[in-house]
Amino acid sequence: MPDEHPQFLKGLSMVVDTTVRSIRVLVRAPDPLTHVAVSDQLAAEPRIEAVSEVRPEPADVAVVVADRMTVEVTSLLRTIKNSLRVPVVLIPSEVNRADLIIAVECNVVAVLPRVTATSTRIKEAVLTAAAGGGVFPPRLLGELFRQVEQMQSEVLSPHGLHTSGLTPREIDVLRMMAEGLDTAEIAEKVCLSERAVKRVISGVTRRLNLRNRPHAVAYALRSGAI
Repeated sequence: MPDEHPQFLKGLSMVVDTTVRSIRVLVRAPDPLTHVAVSDQLAAEPRIEAVSEVRPEPADVAVVVADRMTVEVTSLLRTIKNSLRVPVVLIPSEVNRADLIIAVECNVVAVLPRVTATSTRIKEAVLTAAAGGGVFPPRLLGELFRQVEQMQSEVLSPHGLHTSGLTPREIDVLRMMAEGLDTAEIAEKVCLSERAVKRVISGVTRRLNLRNRPHAVAYALRSGAI
C-alpha cells in the first residue's frame, strides 16, 4: 500500500506557503527612470511587492530616493509618516549632520547612500525595516549618537527632560506603576497627594497621546526611561 504521508505533507506545505504575505513597498523617486529601476530591483525579491502610487494601497515600508534633504523631500517624508505611518528607507545622494535628526523624526529607519545602494542592500534594508530594525552606515550611526547626546545635554537636561520627553518626576511615577504600586502608595513614596500623582499621570497621557496607564508604562519601557 503506497505511503500517503508525503503527499499529505506536501499539500500542507502548499497551504502554509500561500498564507505568507508579501511586504508591500511604496517607492518614491525624483524621476521615472530611477523609480522603475528601484521598483524592478525590489520586484525581483519574492518576499516584496510594489504598491501603486496612482491608486494608493496599504504599504508596509516606503523607499524614498532623493538627491538631498530639501524642503520638498522633508515634506514628502512627513506626509508618508502622517498618512501611511510606515518605516522609511531613504536613499540619498548626500546627507549631512543637520539632515539626520530630521530624517529620523520622519520615520526614516534606514539610510543607504546612493553610491552604495546596490540591489541586494536595498532589499535587505526593506526586509530589515519591515521587521522593525534599522540600517545606518557606521559613520552616520556615530553622528546620530553624537547628536542625541548633544540634544540631551544642551536641550533636554537643562529643562529636566529625558530623551523620552518625560520629566524625572514622571519617570519615577511610571517606574513605581510598573512595579505594581497603586496611587496611594506612589503618593506616599514621592511625598505628593494622590490628586497630584493623578495629575502627573494624566499630564503624561495627554501630552504624549497615550490611551491609559498601561500604555504610559509601556511607552516608558520602550523608550528606555524605566
